[in-house]
Amino acid sequence: MSDLNSKNQKNNRQKGRLFEQAAEDFLVREGYSILERNWQAGHKEIDLIARRDDTIVFVEVKGSRTGQYGHPAGWVDAAKRRNLVAAAESYIADKNLTGCDFRIDIITFHDGHLEHFENAFPAEE
Repeated sequence: MSDLNSKNQKNNRQKGRLFEQAAEDFLVREGYSILERNWQAGHKEIDLIARRDDTIVFVEVKGSRTGQYGHPAGWVDAAKRRNLVAAAESYIADKNLTGCDFRIDIITFHDGHLEHFENAFPAEE
């Protein structure tokens, strides 16, 4: 059974990388510069960190090929939002970006469509 779980985890990581690459490609086409990929602060991770104009954008990427578990945006629950905010704050402090404009976006892939939720939730959560 553990071999099956290991294969499923590997397959999920591969799918996640594909969704993240597609999100990165989209952001670049939209005029963003990619600053970081899979940036970690302890056990917290930000999928993509981008910049457009004077705004730093922290991006969570979620995707589903089947839609079996609902819309991927719904997977970003309160705990995940808190982790994203904490990781973003760590990045800002680490890079000495205090005073910069920033926001947190979610990019989802669902039923073959990409959706970009800009400023998906307030950073004060």
